[in-house]
Amino acid sequence: MIGALIELARPRHWIKSAFIVLPVPFSLAAGAQLDLAVFLAGLAGFCLVASSVYVFNDIQDAEADRLSPAKRGRPVAAAAVSVPQAYAFAAGLAAAGLGLVAATGILAVWILVGLYAAANVAYSTGAKHVPLLDVFLLASGFVIRVLVGAALVRAAPSSWLLLCASALALFLAFAKRRADLVAGVDPGHRPALAGYSVAFLDQAMGICAAIALLTYALYSQDSPVFVEGRALLGLPFVAFAILDYLRLAYTRNAGGSPVEMVFRSRELLLCVVGWTVATAWSLGAF
Repeated sequence: MIGALIELARPRHWIKSAFIVLPVPFSLAAGAQLDLAVFLAGLAGFCLVASSVYVFNDIQDAEADRLSPAKRGRPVAAAAVSVPQAYAFAAGLAAAGLGLVAATGILAVWILVGLYAAANVAYSTGAKHVPLLDVFLLASGFVIRVLVGAALVRAAPSSWLLLCASALALFLAFAKRRADLVAGVDPGHRPALAGYSVAFLDQAMGICAAIALLTYALYSQDSPVFVEGRALLGLPFVAFAILDYLRLAYTRNAGGSPVEMVFRSRELLLCVVGWTVATAWSLGAF
């Protein structure tokens, strides 16, 4: 039971909360102050609320998951966790997460976490069956994470950074839908797929990738937080990571799970490390 509950909470997906950390170094370089205890409470609280959302989604999808060879082993679908137990677990995760969010004392974080939960409830209860709306709701989760990160250090995120994060989030969401489509996922299981084609998703991914790269370059060039002459040091790593993600999506039909992509791709992990080091240096950390 414990193992099934852990699987149900999807702790591996907490890596998505790297988007919460994303605006922090730039905000600190601009003069924001970091209260580590507050930030960690907000980060942990969001992760727990996200896990409650995953549990709720699995409850809603249980019947359809039983018909999918790839998903029939999920705890609720496989009856390793009963529906009442799953609802109780989701409520416990949400309560613990909201308690930690409350401990931050930051109203904006409360509001953003509420928006995240509402968007995901809408997604799980029917919006995921509407083409494009499903992708935009998936992408909103990443953008809300960026806003939460900025709120936790009481800073306003740069418009360029928000545009970049939004384009990158849409890119990942479109890649997920493309992977579902080429994998032959039954539109009866995911009706929104009937509204997509591989050609459309390829174009949408290309457009979002270009916007993400352009807005990141413009943010790097425009922002005063970077040391002169070092502003674009992180750009090659961002470009390589996005293009490699595109390459894997087009040549191997990958991209169904950005979490698995990061864990399984040595190149993407190296890009993350390289970008982190380059960005720290470009912000004058050393």
